[in-house]
Amino acid sequence: MTFAQPVAVALPDHPQRVPLANELHARPFPSLRAPGDAIHLALKPLDDAARDREAERAHLLDLLDRHGAAHPPPGATHWSGRLGRCELKWESHTEFVTYLLWEEGATGPAFHPDLLRKFPADWLAAAPGARIASALIRVEPAPADETIVARAAEWFVPESLTLSRVLDDKAVVAGDFRLDAAGHMRFAVFAREGLGDRRTGRVVQQLCEIETYRAMAMLGFATARDLAPAMADLDRRLSALIESMASDAARHAETLHDLLGISAELEHLSARSGYRLSATVAYETIVLQRVAALRELRFGGRPTLGEFMQRRFDPAMRTAGSTDRRLGSMSARALRAGNLLRTRVDVERSAQNQRLLESMDRRADLALRLQHTVEGLSVVAVSYYAVGLALYLLGPLEGALPIGKPLLAALVAPVVILAVWWGLRRIRRSLH
Repeated sequence: MTFAQPVAVALPDHPQRVPLANELHARPFPSLRAPGDAIHLALKPLDDAARDREAERAHLLDLLDRHGAAHPPPGATHWSGRLGRCELKWESHTEFVTYLLWEEGATGPAFHPDLLRKFPADWLAAAPGARIASALIRVEPAPADETIVARAAEWFVPESLTLSRVLDDKAVVAGDFRLDAAGHMRFAVFAREGLGDRRTGRVVQQLCEIETYRAMAMLGFATARDLAPAMADLDRRLSALIESMASDAARHAETLHDLLGISAELEHLSARSGYRLSATVAYETIVLQRVAALRELRFGGRPTLGEFMQRRFDPAMRTAGSTDRRLGSMSARALRAGNLLRTRVDVERSAQNQRLLESMDRRADLALRLQHTVEGLSVVAVSYYAVGLALYLLGPLEGALPIGKPLLAALVAPVVILAVWWGLRRIRRSLH
């Protein structure tokens, strides 16, 4: 059968098209052959500090150089290869880096503390970050069910032991999510015949991811626990301020100042914890997805991984989620209270402005009345002087006519007064 040659399409690719398509295949599951031991490490900077990716790459290259292994290309986010008798899988994630070291052909005791020595002690001490998760995983061919129960009882704490059939009963997974003396979680995988190397690697990888993402999600619970005292104090102060707003005697300017202070503290808490609480939701989702992908079935009446997560992990996630919602609710309450208080202050200021306008109207009315009074007095005063001037001007007529000065003044005064009044009225109208 012959295949047609691909036809070149004269279309430019988006710069991110090829990298994003390759990202779907960036982290394949390792291919692991039972029996064997796996050591998993996840390293993260302390206190959400910014990651130094160059230092992380240099740390990886130091380990590879000690075994003469090839280097990953610059900017790579994952690498797989042999380190002596072991297989190493390195991955760089958003907040942490992981190392999965696999040694095939387990012959010694399970979960021996010397397993960690496969990573050099000085190399571990120079790590650019702290251990957020680590796990030892023992993979063995599945014996009889009774032997599996006996080994699980020997290796794990019975009170928190989880035991389940996974991948349609192709394997049995055991663990107790307790730290051993060296600070590792322990898991055991009993692989039945026909599981295959790739599916074995898939189970081991998913157990590592469950443990790592569980540990990262629990950082949100720690954040919620640290926020609880401050949130309780802010909630009490906010409730007291809202109650004081109902009193007419409350000094609203001081209340608004205190409310702005509480709002600023809430915003600070939100900024400090917002990323961690949001990331917790994402990590919790990944944990539950990885557990669901195992397709668990109950083994011997023991709890499954999913049941353990529901009973022990889910309450912590609910606490983190409720803290995030409570913080948002308190911020919304403070915002509503601030809006209500500002509305009340605006209403009071409007009432004060109304009273001020009414007072100004009364004063303007009084000023107008006073102005009319002054204008009347002005007419009298001006008329008085105008009559005097008119008598001086008409003085020569007094001798020529048989009219005395008093009669002449009586005849002139009305005309002068009327002329002055009309003149002042005209001037006032022209000014208006």
